[in-house]
Amino acid sequence: MKTPIHHIILTVVLLTNCPVPHVSADERLPQGNGSIRNPFKDSEIVITTTSRLAGAIDSLTWNGKEFINSTDHGRQLQSASNFDVESTFNGETFNPTEAGSRHDGAGDTSSSRMLHYIAKGNQLQTTSQMAFWLQPGEKSSGHLAKNSTVLSDHLLTKRVTIGYRDLANVISYDVTFGVPIGEFHKYAQFEAVTGYMPAEFHAFHAFDPKSGQFEPLSNGPGEQNRPVVLATEDGEFAMGIYSPQQPSEGFAQAGYGRWNFGPQHVMKWNCVFRIRDASGIAAADYSFKSFVIVGSLEDVRLAMVRLHEWR
Repeated sequence: MKTPIHHIILTVVLLTNCPVPHVSADERLPQGNGSIRNPFKDSEIVITTTSRLAGAIDSLTWNGKEFINSTDHGRQLQSASNFDVESTFNGETFNPTEAGSRHDGAGDTSSSRMLHYIAKGNQLQTTSQMAFWLQPGEKSSGHLAKNSTVLSDHLLTKRVTIGYRDLANVISYDVTFGVPIGEFHKYAQFEAVTGYMPAEFHAFHAFDPKSGQFEPLSNGPGEQNRPVVLATEDGEFAMGIYSPQQPSEGFAQAGYGRWNFGPQHVMKWNCVFRIRDASGIAAADYSFKSFVIVGSLEDVRLAMVRLHEWR
């Protein structure tokens, strides 16, 4: 039955006079809470993201073990970049960071902005506008922040898939850093992915691609050129990093870093790429592929052998 015309007119008038609720731009953005998973052996690898970290990875578990020591807005499985801003390069002084800023601390919100979020099955895709690690006026190791805002113009898109070909314990980690127009840099350092792990992962190993075996590795600190694995003392749990794109041109002895932050009770590894160009780093998208591998120490070794064969 059609609605009488006078009822339609009245409805329009009433709706027109109703106040429209205000919705801020941030309220329309995705929150970044979700999880993905994939079976491996008798358990599942589960990756969890949170709005607290603007969609950065807050947790990675397998077989009852947590692999990530997520406390402040720096200790996650996440990505970041560093630039010289046409001056002497100092770490963290122009440092867009996926999860947020140092000032965010252990709080419930992030200075980074989540712009796009999909989490389905074993796949995750996010885009975020990264905050600078330092706020304007803050210092790191005595060096003053070079950024004049909290929120950068640098975008980060990541695509994460648990399981690669027939390797269920390999996490494909693809990231694209969007370097914006209007900035001038001669040196760019891209931390494609880093993992901060609990203190019990204090056994450091380096993968030798020629032998397919692990060799003992000091806890650094710093980088070297072999894929890194951090494991528990008994080898029951381990996490490794491998990239077919390593090393960066001109940086053959670097690429894979490791640290033991004893006072903070946290271990760290990373996969880093660098670009140096005296004429200036182009405003463009820079993409890197890495593989994060979890399981036992032997599970990780076998997967690294396969990944190197497919390189």
